[in-house]
Amino acid sequence: MDQPSRGNSMSRRSWLLAGLTVPLFSLRAAESLEIQYDGDNLHVSAPRLHFLIGKPLERLKDGASVTYLAQLTLFNDDHITQVKRRQGRFVVSYALWEEKFSVTQLGSAPRSVEGLSAAAAEAWCLESLAIDTMGLAPDRFFWLRFELATADQRDLAKMTDQHGLSFQALVELLSRKPKENEPHWAPLERRLRLSDLPRMTGRGGRNG
Repeated sequence: MDQPSRGNSMSRRSWLLAGLTVPLFSLRAAESLEIQYDGDNLHVSAPRLHFLIGKPLERLKDGASVTYLAQLTLFNDDHITQVKRRQGRFVVSYALWEEKFSVTQLGSAPRSVEGLSAAAAEAWCLESLAIDTMGLAPDRFFWLRFELATADQRDLAKMTDQHGLSFQALVELLSRKPKENEPHWAPLERRLRLSDLPRMTGRGGRNG
């Protein structure tokens, strides 16, 4: 019987490694977006995501404020049909002497916090976003997507209409190609099923 050539052996080994690499990359991508469930709402965190860096940080240290636009979108398992959406606008400033950050979440009921480290300010922004799970089937699969971008005054002027924040303008901003030297954060996504998510301690729920 002919022995397999070294080339064929390497080819099979390459295919095996390729087959292992895909789920590993998928796992790493999923781990970058963490989901917490309190029985009423989905909350996200992304410990590996840092956005108070680069050009925005330079602007902050020069005394300017920076506006971040964030969006959480829940899709059906087809990854196309949108089920729910939550938007957020955050204005960040920096106290040079204290080396601390302040954040204001804009909206109908603005909230502010100050004296935060960079990591704490980033976490506060994400924790301020949540998607209500009322009416969602606990045994169905969904995709949750988190998107983030910076916006200048011209962007904000285009995005605001008589009803407030324009959804279409936000979508265009989040999907546009970044300008040169402009930071870009790729959307983070994760597939989920409510019945698989552990409940946050100390909270009840409507879906269980």
